[in-house]
Amino acid sequence: MRRWSDPHHAYVATEGAAIVGVGIIKSSGEIILNHVSPDVRFRGISKAIVARLEARARELGIDTITLQSSATALRFDVSAGYTSLGPPTKGYGVTFCHPMSKELEGS
Repeated sequence: MRRWSDPHHAYVATEGAAIVGVGIIKSSGEIILNHVSPDVRFRGISKAIVARLEARARELGIDTITLQSSATALRFDVSAGYTSLGPPTKGYGVTFCHPMSKELEGS
């Protein structure tokens, strides 16, 4: 994990001693990971991770965040203010990624 995320900015969400979520944003403003354990979904953890990633982007002076949303995360990303950048592109295996972006206020 450390090698994969370096030199990006990684954050973890914990519950007790357990890691329940992970988020990573590149210094360019691209979110490359926002994953929450299925055991803790719908408890606001993903929202908290995104808020922290967006805060880090602001600290870095980034005005626009981009990401590749999965079909599973698409509704969440739209509700978080991300908008489509075009048609889905080929992802891993048989999946498709939905390119999205969000303009940050107060950057």
